[in-house]
Order: sequence, then structure tokens, then C-alpha cells
Amino acid sequence: MVKQFSGFLLILLFCSCHSVTTPAVDPKYADSLVNHYSPNTMVEDNLAFWQKRMETLPDNFLNGPEYAAALITAFRQSGDISQLIKADSLVNKTNEANAGKEPGNWRGLANLAMMRHQFSQPANYLKQAVAIEGNSIPNAFLDFDISFESGNYSRAKGLLEALKAGNEYGYLFRRSKYEHYKGSLDSAIACMKMAASKAGNNKSLQQLALSNAADLYMHKAGISEAVELYKQSLQLNPCDLHSITGLGWISLVHDGNDSLAERLFQFVHSRSKSPDIVLKLSQLEGFRRNGSRQKEYATQFVHLVTQPVYGKMYNKYLIDLYTGVLPDAQKAVNLSLEEVNDRPTPQSCAWYAWSLFSNREYDKAWKMYKAFVSGKPLEALELYYMGKMMQGMQKAYNAHEYFSAAWKNKYDLDSQKQEIIKKALDL
Repeated sequence: MVKQFSGFLLILLFCSCHSVTTPAVDPKYADSLVNHYSPNTMVEDNLAFWQKRMETLPDNFLNGPEYAAALITAFRQSGDISQLIKADSLVNKTNEANAGKEPGNWRGLANLAMMRHQFSQPANYLKQAVAIEGNSIPNAFLDFDISFESGNYSRAKGLLEALKAGNEYGYLFRRSKYEHYKGSLDSAIACMKMAASKAGNNKSLQQLALSNAADLYMHKAGISEAVELYKQSLQLNPCDLHSITGLGWISLVHDGNDSLAERLFQFVHSRSKSPDIVLKLSQLEGFRRNGSRQKEYATQFVHLVTQPVYGKMYNKYLIDLYTGVLPDAQKAVNLSLEEVNDRPTPQSCAWYAWSLFSNREYDKAWKMYKAFVSGKPLEALELYYMGKMMQGMQKAYNAHEYFSAAWKNKYDLDSQKQEIIKKALDL
């Protein structure tokens, strides 16, 4: 009797030390998403309509921008890069047919170039649009986007005031991006949620803002809020694979439910041609400490994104792999230098410094850090890199500061990076 009672006490003690908390992602809800999923036929029907119009009237490039817009919308759902390239080709042909006299075509080319990470081109397209219609509100919005993406944050900030007089949704969306860059996550979230409220009857814009607000909450480690906003986004668009992926990521890095995460990731993988989800599957296997499967998915991801059609779209993730799971520091140096040359943001400079350090070019890495990274706003991945770099340079205080900052945004990082930070901070 004493033995049984003692055993019961041990069970109670064990349970109290390992209490089961309610997971952030309800498996029943996730299963329902998968089981009741159906493609967005409106997107497919719209694409088919404009494709037929172009085939019927191939020389009527008034239809070109509409068909291109349908292709871009379809790309966001399908992840099929060929649709983005075709949209770019259509807008180029339309621009040529109109002898470059329509500013909207130049803006379309600029936006497509940014989507494809061709950052050397958009500024020239903007100049053409401004030459036609001056400093209009649409051109000011594009000017902000180009300035922000290229790292000219002071100009982007100056343009924000001018954008207030334009589209409220567009202003708030961009204001959120700028606040996020500064590290003001609360302000960024507030602006993005306000943007959703200003979308009117446009469910697509509302859904985009809500899913972005969910991402921001995840950056802040506001997991319950992120889940709720992903759900709201999915209510507006059940085909929102980005939000389904977000729920899968939370189930992995917060709930530790790798089985549910795998189901959601594999589901997205079956519905999307985007390489992003292959990288998520690699990180899932890293969580499981299955090194061979992790490398298998990582290699598959590299094979996909190094195809010429993707250009430089995935350089950031390749740099991460080449300084981690698939070590090849010289490739990381080459890619990060390309990024610095294209857009010298603090993030790009941090990638370059980290790649140089990984390649044992310690003096160059330190000089890059001191000149272009130290004291600049960084996100979790770059904070982690700088923590590792400082750790390797025996700068314990600096390493602790960077790791502590990265830990505040820990859910942006895969489980292996989280473990390294926990060990460094003795958590």
C-alpha cells in the first residue's frame, strides 16, 4: 500500500512538472482546413477569362494589364513562377505597344521587378512614370516601395507624410512596414490591423492585411493573437496557403506538434509550386533531429531555387543554408555580396558579414559589421547571425546582447537556432 501511494505521488509530481497546456493550434480546426479545402475557382475563372481574351485578340494589348493582374493573383495562390514571368512579359509588350506613354505600365514593370528581386531596375521605371505624369500619388507610393526595398529608409520615411493624402489602406500598409523596420512592433501591428479595417468591401486586401498582422504578432511572440488573425484571414479566403503554413509553423515551433505541422506543410506542398514549403519541411526534419532528411529537403530546395527563372529571389535562404545545413561558405559570400550590391540594407550587410566570418575572413567580417551593421535595426535571423559571429570572436557581451534580442523574436527562427540561443543564454 505504501509503495502504491508513493508511486501515485511520483505520478502527481511528474504531471505537475510537465503540465499539458492547450496547444495554440487546435488539431481539429487544422484537420477541418485540410478536409474541407477547395480551390478558389474565382481566381481560376478570372485567369481563364483573360487568357481567352488575349488568345482571341492577341494584338489588343489593352487586355494585357488585366491578364497580367490575373496572372499575379494566380501566382500568389499557386506559387507557379511561370505565371509571374508571363505577367512581366505581357506588361512589357503592352508598354511597347503604347510606346511607353502609359505611366501605369511603368509602375507595373517596377512592381514586377521588385517581386522578382530585380532591384536594379525599378528606379528607372519610376523615372519614366514621373516623366509622364509628375509626382503623382501613385508614383509616390511606388517611390516609397523602391526606397524601402533598396534600404533608403530616410527617403521612405519622408514619403510617408505625402502618402497620407492618398489611399488610406496603402498608406497604413506601408506605415506598418516602416514601423516594423524600426523595431516598433506594436505600432506596426496597429497600422496593419487598421489597414484591414480600411479595405472596405475588398476581401482580398483585407485578408492580405490580416495575414500580415498575424505574421507581425508571431514576430512579437504573440502566438494566440497570430492564430486568431490567421483564422480570420482564412475565413475570408479558405485558400490562403500562407496562413495555413503559418499555423503549421506555430504548431511546430510553439506547440511542438511536429505531426500536425507535417500534415499542414505537406498539404500546402501538394497545392503549391512555391519552393518555400520545401524549406519548411527541411526545418521540420531539423526539429526531429533527422539530419539526413533535413539535408534531403534542403538539397531539393536549393535545386529548385537556383534555376534561372528564380533569379535572386531566394538568396537570403540560400545564404542561411550555405552557412548551416549545407555548408559552402564561399557560395554564401558570393550571394550575400550580390545582395549588398543590389540593396545595401542592414540585413544584407549582416548576411555578408556573417558569410565572411563563416568563410574565415575575420578582418573583413569585422570591418563590414562595424561600418554597416552595428547599431542598425535587425530582425531575428540577422540578430542570431551577429550573436554567433560575436560568440566566435570571443565578444561575450555583444553575443549575449544579440542573442537576447533574437530570443524576443524566437518564433521567427527554426528549432535548431532556438536551441543554440537557449544554450548561449543558459535558459
